[in-house]
Amino acid sequence: MLRLALYVDTVAMALGTLRANKMRSALTVLGIVVGITSIVGMTSLIRGFDESVKDSIRQMGPKTVYLVKSGPMFGGNRQQFLEIMKRPNITEADAKALKEAESLQYVDIVFGGGQPGSASERAFYKNLKTKNMPIVGTTARYPEVNALTVAAGRYFSEVEVEHRRNVVVLGDTPAQALFPAVNPIGKRTRIGPAYFTVLGVMAKRLSPGGLGDPDNFALIPTTTYAKTFSLSRFRWGKNTWAPVMIACVPREEFTREQATREIEEIMRARHTLKVDQPNDFDFMTQDSVMSLVNQITQYIYLGLVVLSSIALMVGGIGVMSIMMISVTERTREIGVRKALGARRREILWQFLLEAGTLTSVGGILGIGLGSAVGLLVHYLAHFPISLPLSSFAIGFGFSAAVGMFFGMYPAYKASRLDPIEALRYE
Repeated sequence: MLRLALYVDTVAMALGTLRANKMRSALTVLGIVVGITSIVGMTSLIRGFDESVKDSIRQMGPKTVYLVKSGPMFGGNRQQFLEIMKRPNITEADAKALKEAESLQYVDIVFGGGQPGSASERAFYKNLKTKNMPIVGTTARYPEVNALTVAAGRYFSEVEVEHRRNVVVLGDTPAQALFPAVNPIGKRTRIGPAYFTVLGVMAKRLSPGGLGDPDNFALIPTTTYAKTFSLSRFRWGKNTWAPVMIACVPREEFTREQATREIEEIMRARHTLKVDQPNDFDFMTQDSVMSLVNQITQYIYLGLVVLSSIALMVGGIGVMSIMMISVTERTREIGVRKALGARRREILWQFLLEAGTLTSVGGILGIGLGSAVGLLVHYLAHFPISLPLSSFAIGFGFSAAVGMFFGMYPAYKASRLDPIEALRYE
């Protein structure tokens, strides 16, 4: 075991070298600083985004199953897209058939809501207007099925859905934009080509990763949506995409998997699919969306690791170069130490610790700069961040490991110097 005093002396010597060669040391650790800054800064943003998106996804409800024409196509190619476009659209008749399912408590059909071909319009009231927002057609059960809360007023009834009434429930963002100082309930606003009476305002929701505005929407009856906006707005050749999906909530005594199997059986029968034919529809659940988010963040982390590794490698090569120069400059010193009884491993550890100290200083600077970058983005763009102590430990550990790895060869070369030759070195 090396004595603690040797470690302390070696670290003090390394810091003295830093002070004596400020410019050279700064240029040496620059690559380390850039690499650690990118690791800490990007990790804080990615983790914040990931946690915020997952919090938002959890609002879907753990048992809710969404029947859609196609789920998110992450990594899909053109051929897959063409095959999906040939699938039959989800229809109101499908929703009626699913209401007979033994395992389902609620079946709710949704038009629009960000799907391909969804309606997106501005709302107007007097001289005020909103930004472009998705228009969502729903039934009277929409808040119940999606665990949403009406903050003011009320939601529209089944009677209003059945009679195609021009009524609307606004998200918090358009309500604030159109009615900043007045009660919106009962007011008439123009959305697209038609006028709607405001019945209520939805409560604010969690923001999905700081990207987009989850409260920027307008909810109208499905029948009114079909009357006012086309259900086949997206077209590719002879194929159309109707922006329709069905939300299904299982009964208490049934699991989500049991409900999904029954939905699948009903839909395969309706689409007359043979046993060997794949489904021409998809399901979206909380778990499947979480899996997609995890897949995306893994790719982002992989890209971050590659880019940061390049910067750390450049910094490590710089450290190796400086340590080789340091060994050459201190050859005579090494000879004196060996002549006084210093062993090879003590010389080896001396230079390894110097390299580790050098890069650790760069790591500390990188951690500080990375945290500052994350906080700056958070305050300027309101992007969610996460700065756990684990990311600081990883950054510091990486920087020290880079110094030890790239300092190994110079340290080994110093430990193998012949003391007589070293003393004669000029």
